[in-house]
Parts: sequence; structure tokens; C-alpha cells
Amino acid sequence: MTADPHTAQPPVAPRKPVETTLHGETLVDEYAWLREKDNPGVTTHLEAENAYADTVLGPLKPLADELYREMLARIKETDESVPYRHLGDYHYIRTEEGRQYPIFCRRRGSIDAPEEITLDVNALAEGKPFMSVGAYSISDDGRYLAYSTDVTGFREYTLQVKDLETGDLLPDSIEKTSTVCWAADGRTLVYATEDAAKRPYRIYRHTLGADPAADPLIYQEDDGMFRVGCWRSRSRELIFIGAASHTATEMRFLPATEPAAAPTLIAPREPEHEYDVDHHSDWFYIRTNDAGRNFRVVRVPVSDPGRSQWQEVRAHRDTTMVENVSVFARHMVVSGREDGLPCFEVQRFADAGWHRISFDEPAFEASVGPNREFDTTTLRYRYQSPVTPPSVYDYDLESRERVLLKQDEVLGGYDPSRYVVERLHVSAPDGVEVPVTIVRRRDVALDGTAPCNLIGYGSYGFPYPVTFDSTRISLFERGVIMAIAHVRGGGELGKPWHDAGRMERKMNTFTDFIAVADALVERGYSSRDRLVIAGGSAGGLLIGSVLNLRPDVAKAAVMWVPFVDVLNTMQDDSLPLTVGEWEEWGNPYIDEQYHWIRAYCPYTNIAERDYPAIFIRTSLNDSQVMYWEPAKYVAKLRTRKTDSNPLVLHTNMDAGHGGSSGRYDHLGEEAMDDAFMLWQMGLVDPATAPQQPV
Repeated sequence: MTADPHTAQPPVAPRKPVETTLHGETLVDEYAWLREKDNPGVTTHLEAENAYADTVLGPLKPLADELYREMLARIKETDESVPYRHLGDYHYIRTEEGRQYPIFCRRRGSIDAPEEITLDVNALAEGKPFMSVGAYSISDDGRYLAYSTDVTGFREYTLQVKDLETGDLLPDSIEKTSTVCWAADGRTLVYATEDAAKRPYRIYRHTLGADPAADPLIYQEDDGMFRVGCWRSRSRELIFIGAASHTATEMRFLPATEPAAAPTLIAPREPEHEYDVDHHSDWFYIRTNDAGRNFRVVRVPVSDPGRSQWQEVRAHRDTTMVENVSVFARHMVVSGREDGLPCFEVQRFADAGWHRISFDEPAFEASVGPNREFDTTTLRYRYQSPVTPPSVYDYDLESRERVLLKQDEVLGGYDPSRYVVERLHVSAPDGVEVPVTIVRRRDVALDGTAPCNLIGYGSYGFPYPVTFDSTRISLFERGVIMAIAHVRGGGELGKPWHDAGRMERKMNTFTDFIAVADALVERGYSSRDRLVIAGGSAGGLLIGSVLNLRPDVAKAAVMWVPFVDVLNTMQDDSLPLTVGEWEEWGNPYIDEQYHWIRAYCPYTNIAERDYPAIFIRTSLNDSQVMYWEPAKYVAKLRTRKTDSNPLVLHTNMDAGHGGSSGRYDHLGEEAMDDAFMLWQMGLVDPATAPQQPV
């Protein structure tokens, strides 16, 4: 490839650098001007970067097209989900070949009843480059649908109400909403709205036909660390209103039949106390970390829910993280993680007996839902692994029998026995054992010659999912090994695993990842010149920090909407997420915490050194990681790096944090990402025809 990776310099000369002095140190931000979204010069700069990306990636397009055709050929384009029962009706989502978006449907009263389309997202998306549905809630009588849409990718949702009997939209329209639920009367909505920083902070009550500007305020959250939401209990008897920061929770409730009632507080917020609530008759069942970081389960009378009345139902365990509690009429299901893998525990209320739902594969994902019915003995859950396609089961909580209702069909003769899944452990520099999930074709030799894609995340206590993705088959069939580093900062090993990779311990996230990369080379899974690392959002922060600490760690890196300007973003409390995330990264206005962030911030620590090849995707309307973070990062990197490796930035000018909203458009982006990786792994020469799977 002959393209010069240094030819795409910013077309507009940087303005005077912005200087920030904190705690005795002056930092110079040379590319702060790229924050000016409405500046035509910024648009010109991003479009020039896109044109340059097209030049560099152009020779890969035949391969990307080949990958796209392979990926699409494995997908059942016309398909539908397993219906679930809710308020006597059966609801499902289906897709049609050639159409970008899903279609929401129901059958009234019986699974055999005629189909009714409640919401065709393809129709909503006509003439729009982006479309996302947020809220989707049907009134108790089944007549009205409250739904919200975002048409830019900025996650700024407008709530509307559709009369499902006539198909007409009601004049009720409310902007900047997040969560929404119906009261029992089918005419009253409870919803949350956002402030200027996109923080949900107010809960309102709306009666159909009324002027939204006059909607009564139910609750307002004035602490910028907390976000609010509202939802209906599975029992249908209550409406919950929750306020939560990253480390504390406060819950209220009101009867669903009395939406004008004042909410009742369950337990006041306390530092480091997180809890959530489900309802059963005269009792609340509460997941709480008051006795340990991995949470326990208690119950308390609805009539007197204060903490002094809490009664333990399931004790805290150091070995098992409780992630969710689902309460039904006769059973409670506690879902969590043990040794990094999901686990389900079931209690029958009649005799307080417990049993477990078992799974067999060495790495998998399992999650409850949707389970909308309260009076049932059936648990609906989803299951998948890196080699088992997404599967939907119904599990009888009494007989303990399970029925497979559907497993996603992978077209083209997919054979899971061709692949193997492994769980490894790698010692971090401080001796902690870091789990690693490996997926590969069974016949790939572990002699150091195989290409490998190592991915990770490691933030917010989020466990990196070990899910099935049919698009990866194109990589596996070309001999690529997929590795997932379950680094500290994630939630794979419970809340302590998260604690060990946040705030003052954040550096563990990056050194864990480097240790895994080194181990993959040392153990013969790959070689340094065939290893490509990747991560998105906070996972992009992971990759950016790793590249500064060990730029020789891999041949190339792929970063999606990367959070790489941490130090500057955490100083701007007008941005979405900033204030709340001081509890994840630290507050730079506090001396000690400033230095935590200063030590690893990717943008701040760019230096004159060789970097590997880098491909970055971002979106102009991203409200979580603003486009200017990767744009600034690339602009600065171009002036500092001393190598001739490709540095490519592509900005989607019509999308948000998740990239393109249409499924075919998104698949095309993924195909190009994979083509870039295969190029850097040495599996393809762009000057020749695309390599066919072997």
C-alpha cells in the first residue's frame, strides 16, 4: 500500500492553544478548537479525515465487500423473535429482508390471533439518516403505545403516544425524555426528562390530552451525581422512582392506581450504599450491598420499608455477585456471577427452598427476560456462548424442566464443533489472576503463527460479554483467534473486581491488558506482528492508554468511539456523564484524583515515539463520547508519532455512540473494520484479490 499516512494534516490551522492550570501544572490543549461543532472549519477537517480514510482503506474495499457478503449470507434476514406474554397479549419483533429496521408486533389474546403491527421502525426512518427507538410501553388496556425516538444519534428522545386502535398519533409530544411507564388507568403517563447535560433529573405525570407544559412535577433530583428513572413493578401494583449515582441509590414508590399520590421513600441514600427493589404482595424484595460488595437479598414490609426492618433472605457471598432479583407470584430468581460466569438461583416461597439452574459450557452468557407476567411458574431466559447461537428457553420453576423455544439460525452450514472455547488465567504484575476467554478454530496451531484479535473493556463494573457473533466466523475461518481480556474495572468477578480497576486503581485495567497480550505471545497463541488489539468507548480508553504505556504491544489497534480525552472531559461539568463519572475516574479538581487521571489519559500522554497502525471510528452526534475526543487525539498523534504506520480516523456524520442505526449499514462498517485487521495481521495484500476463507 502506497498511501502516505501523514498526508491528512488538519486543513484548518489550530487556533491559539487552550491552557489549563490545575494543581501547579499547566496543560496545553492544541486542538481544543475541534470542539466547535458548528464551525465550518471543523466540518472541513472531519471531512478531510474521512477522505483520507477512504484513500487508505480504498484498496481494502474488495475484501470488505467480500466479508460483507459472507456475513450477510449467514444471517436470516427475515426472522422474528419468540413472542412473550404481557397483559394477555403476545408481543414480538420481526425483521424483513432488505429492510434496515425492526417491526414491533402483537397478537391479541392468543398466539394464533391475527398480527397487529404496533410500530414499524422502517416507516419512522423514511427520509432520515438515523433512527433509534427508546421507550416502548403499552397501556394496561392495550389501546395506547407510548414510544420515543431519536433521529440524530445524540440520544435526545421525543416521546409520542399512538392510538393502536386507530393508528393515529395523539398530539401529546414531549421532548428530552428517557424512561416512561403507564399508570393503571391507561390514561396517565409517568416519565423522566433530562437537563442541559442530558442527565435525567425530573419525573413528571402526564394525562393524555393535557398540555405537557403544565404536567405536574412528581420528583426532582438536584444532586448532579444522581440520575433518575421510573418503571412499573412486575406485579403491576406499583410505580417505582429511582435515583442513582455510580455508588449510591435512593428508591421511592407510589400505587399504580393512584398516580397523583406523593411517592413514599423506601430507604434514604447513604454513601456507598446501592440497592434496588422488586415487589410481591405486602413485601419488597431488595438487592443491597449494605453487608458486602457483592450484594445480598433482603425483604421488608411495604408498610414499613425502612432499613431497620430488613430481613435477610439470601446472605452475601464473597464468591458470587448478585446482579438482579426477579420476583414472581410463587418464586424469586436471583441472577448473578460466579467465577466470572452467569448463575441463576431459584427460591420457592412456599418452602423457602433453593435450587440452581445449571449450564455446561466453559464460557457463556445467560440473562433473564423478558418476563412480564407476575403470576407464572415459567422463567424465560436467553443463553448463548461464543460457539452457541443466541437461544431462548422457557424453564419451569417447579418441575425444573427447560424447553428450547428458538435458537438463532446461522445460514450456510455453521458447525460449532469446528471451534473451541477456552478459559485461561494470566498473572498480572501484582500477581492477580486475570481471566481470558479464547475462541478459535479447532485446527489452528498454537505455535505463535496465528493472527489474534484481543479485545477488552474494564470499566463501570460491566462484564465483557462472551456472546455469539456470526460475523466473527469470517475471521475464524481465516485462522484468526479471538481473545477477550476480562481485566479489572469490569464486573466479571463481582464488585471487588470493579473496585480494583477504578479511581486510584485504574492503572490495573491497563497493566492487566498488557499482561494478557504478552501471555498470548508467550504461550504461542499469536506473535507480536500478528496481534491486533481493540476496544470501544471506555474500551477505547483502555486501548489508548495501553498504546502509550506499551506502544510495541501489538501490530495494530482498532478503537470505536474511544474515550481518550479523559482529563479535559472530566473538567467540563456541562458535558453529559461528566459529574456522575467522577466516581468512576476521579474529580480532576481534587489534587490527588487529578494525578490519577493525568497518569493514564491517552490524549494527555501522547509522546514522540513509534505507535502501531491505528483505525478509529467515531460519530458526529455521539452524546457519550463526543466526536472531538478521537478527533483531537488523532490530530495530536499525527504531530507526535515518529513511525510511518497508518493512522486512520473515520467520522460517521449522521450517527451516535453505536454507529449506523440501520442493520445493513452497521454490518458494512464491521466488514471494513475486519478488513483492516486482516490487512494488519498480514493475511491479505490489498493489491491482490481478497483472500478466500481456508
